[in-house]
Amino acid sequence: MHTDREACYRAVKSRDRRFDGVFVTAVHTTGIYCRPSCPARTPGFANVSFFPTAAAAQAAGFRACKRCLPDATPGSPDWDVRADVAGRAMRLTADGVVDREGVPGLAARLGYSARQLGRILTAELGAGPLALARARRAQIARVLIETTDLRLAEVAFAAGFSSVRQFNETLREVYAASPTELRGRRSHTAAAGELRLNLAVRTPFAGRALAAFLATRAVPGIEAVGPGWYARSLRLPHGAGTVRLELADAPAHGQVVQVPATFRLTDVRDVSAAVERVRRLLDADCDPVAVDEALSGDRALAPLVRARPGLRVPGHVDGAELAIRGVLGQQVSVAAARTLAARLVESAGEPLPEALRVDGLTHLWPTPGAIAASPMSGMPASRRRAITSLASALAGGDVVLDRGADRADVRRALLAVPGVGPWTAGYVALRALGDPDVFLPTDAGVKAALAALPDADPDAWRPWRSYALLHLWTSLAAPAAETHSQEEMI
Repeated sequence: MHTDREACYRAVKSRDRRFDGVFVTAVHTTGIYCRPSCPARTPGFANVSFFPTAAAAQAAGFRACKRCLPDATPGSPDWDVRADVAGRAMRLTADGVVDREGVPGLAARLGYSARQLGRILTAELGAGPLALARARRAQIARVLIETTDLRLAEVAFAAGFSSVRQFNETLREVYAASPTELRGRRSHTAAAGELRLNLAVRTPFAGRALAAFLATRAVPGIEAVGPGWYARSLRLPHGAGTVRLELADAPAHGQVVQVPATFRLTDVRDVSAAVERVRRLLDADCDPVAVDEALSGDRALAPLVRARPGLRVPGHVDGAELAIRGVLGQQVSVAAARTLAARLVESAGEPLPEALRVDGLTHLWPTPGAIAASPMSGMPASRRRAITSLASALAGGDVVLDRGADRADVRRALLAVPGVGPWTAGYVALRALGDPDVFLPTDAGVKAALAALPDADPDAWRPWRSYALLHLWTSLAAPAAETHSQEEMI
């Protein structure tokens, strides 16, 4: 959209919050960039430029507005809709791949040379991978400075900076303030060992429906639920962690609200990765107004959309875990699948450090290698073979389930694993890969829901069929059993 100056300027004049995170507005006369909904006086049309990312505005010499904090918004929903190289690169950069593996590592994951990738991202996003990673580091640093008691040197390395000097220079350039000055804005602090952050989501936000979905499928030991909250353990690049989310409904339209999240980490360098993975779980970059408007065009589905505005597609923090759990649940109820998963956690999971054992969390989900070596006694032989085959493929890198993977390639790789069929491949695309246009016609819950909507037209729900699927599941009186078609176990 940023290439359509007239449309962007109309959004700025109306202070339309729906476009926060979709583009930023750079004001030539002040040298700052803002979110579209910034409450400051609207600049003249001739005095502004529009950029698709904060990194592009920073690369052009603009600094972030101190009033509207344009980096404290949900990301663009384009990154989930798009399955191209730029979208995949954005998702991996947000996960901290550039900080951990450098630009060559990012390029290798995407199948390009570093030079090719730089050209693609600059053309598409206005900034190369280093600039995108730098903007992400600055954002994480600002949040940690303003919300935690970490020493500034700890903040620097937790945010991914390679030196304190680089940290200081970047924050002065991006925010026109030193780290010490930013700390003066701090509004609250967390208890020892905790990081309390707020994760931005657009409204409407059906937090209670999301919590109910996760609670129905929560596996004891790695997940826990309570009134209005959900917690789980996290396997992160540098160690273990946990997160507790407070989930409530936010019915207002077109605004941004904050979901409180409390993290406990064994290594603060994992802050960026932990935040990004939990944002995936929340489907935090979704534009619910656009989705609901599109789905309401089908008269059969419209009542379901009106009943649950802002319904999210629950993502996942670990694609490998989701895939294994999908196979565990083949041809059984959700409750039975939870029982099988809990047994696997108990027999092959990794115990959490004592400092992280809060809210009833005791383990990390087993690694693919540990699952492949597990005897999985008491399980049907066909399912055991399927899980072993999938775990081996995940451990060997034949199947890669991060947000940077090509969705078509992942589907082909999953279907090549014995015992994995179209339902499981689609379910993985839905929750692990963030594909917004997945439909599962063989699912028992979907069939039951569609039977009550004889005039529904699933083809009319493109490109948001994943959200329609969640409306169908949540419309049932009881949670959908998610029973697979019989072909899954062949």
